[in-house]
Amino acid sequence: MRFKIFLLFSIFFLGCSEDYTPKPRAFFKIDLPQKDYLKTVLDCPFEFNAPSYSDLVEVNENCFYNLEFTHQNAILHLTYLPLEENLQEHTEESRSLAYQHDVMADAIAEQVFINDSLKVYGILYDYDGVTATAAQFYLTDSVNHFFRGALYFNTEVSDSILPLNNFLKKDVKHLIETFRWKNH
Repeated sequence: MRFKIFLLFSIFFLGCSEDYTPKPRAFFKIDLPQKDYLKTVLDCPFEFNAPSYSDLVEVNENCFYNLEFTHQNAILHLTYLPLEENLQEHTEESRSLAYQHDVMADAIAEQVFINDSLKVYGILYDYDGVTATAAQFYLTDSVNHFFRGALYFNTEVSDSILPLNNFLKKDVKHLIETFRWKNH
């Protein structure tokens, strides 16, 4: 019995001889692709530069597309609508859809985009916190065209995918900045 107690104390004292520092929680390493963009070739009244690591998939013949980021597990849903004197209806619907996520979002920042020379005007809704969407936007020429996008991950937006979230938000901004109407 004494031997067992001696063995237990020996293990206890020998095991505690080193200083132990707890390790911080870590997330898996994410290899992000190099930023590279290609001009889209579409039979639609608009064009933009899309990331080379995404796939543009036609949803229907009315210029509805999904920009799929397969390796990042995300989709940018893109919708085109011709305006028929209903700009306010579309902008209000986009705003309403964007603010449906305000319950879960820590913050929603609105960034206005204006390019008078190309007649491209819009708003980017940028979300902080755990939400279903990472970013939403709309673009218009205020007369004939309306274009809307919403970036969704196929998982919950959390701290673990924050690098992906930030990476793809830059792609959304690049899409907006390179967006052109074909008839202007």
